[in-house]
Amino acid sequence: MRMMRTRAMLVPDQGALALSEDYFRSAHHLRAEQVTHTLVIEDGAGNSQRLPLIVRPIEGTPYRDAISPYGFPGGALNGLWEVPKDAVDWTGTELVSIFVRDRVVGPRCFAGGTERNEVFFIDPRLPVEFREMHYRHIRRNLRLGFVSRACEARAAPLKAREGFKEAYRQTMIREGASPRYFFSDAYFEELFTSPWAWLVTTYAPEGDVASGALCVSSDGMLHYYLGGTVDARLSRSPAKNVFGTLAELCTQLGVPLHLGGGVRPGDSLEQFKRSLSNSSSRLHTHELICEPAVYARLSTGHTPGDFFPAYRAPRS
Repeated sequence: MRMMRTRAMLVPDQGALALSEDYFRSAHHLRAEQVTHTLVIEDGAGNSQRLPLIVRPIEGTPYRDAISPYGFPGGALNGLWEVPKDAVDWTGTELVSIFVRDRVVGPRCFAGGTERNEVFFIDPRLPVEFREMHYRHIRRNLRLGFVSRACEARAAPLKAREGFKEAYRQTMIREGASPRYFFSDAYFEELFTSPWAWLVTTYAPEGDVASGALCVSSDGMLHYYLGGTVDARLSRSPAKNVFGTLAELCTQLGVPLHLGGGVRPGDSLEQFKRSLSNSSSRLHTHELICEPAVYARLSTGHTPGDFFPAYRAPRS
């Protein structure tokens, strides 16, 4: 939408002005992610958008920048969306740059977003057909005594929660994930007690959690947020039973299931999620430079490329 020049303000309220009835802008998620501020953008005609942000010092400088919390938060849009970035007066933020993770499906916060990796959906309004190999593995596991359950995370028994955390931890170690993905117990507690979170677990015949997924409800869909399989059960592919149960859950709830994508384009994780899905889209981010001269000076000597902000990329 077209508009007069708008202005941006930064409010140190831990994201309170951006709260909504969606997981990625809920108090649970903003606390877990340690959100510090709300970015408020107004057009002078009563329209606004409010984005939760984590404001960070830029080491070795007197400056700060900001980033959206993990996930797909976008902002709370109150009559204002698809804002042209150059139509905003950013000086009131006193930030060098802002990296915004937008919603999976629009409306977008800003116009001209950057298309990122492809992501996949199971949409219950369309035919859902897994590959025959997936069905075969699911049926085999059922014959062997694997059992899957889905429930609101806050109603899940302690055994299911702890089993899921161990499956997730082992998966992150196995995949060589960065430290950012090894969440604290406090982070998991925020997830488990959220009214917008679901826990799906597949149990091995002996009763231990073999695989699981934590899903969250946000912006009209269910999002596969965190998942994992314990090392000892990998050979049986119990995650396929988890995804089968997730497909049933999204059909029951009447909303699409967002599966996410791969770590890198074309990798095995992307191929697996593609094989489960019946539609796809692309993630969008926004790279906002609030102080161009300062940004250029800080970025000198850093490797050019897709990394944003450039001054946080490895030096060349």
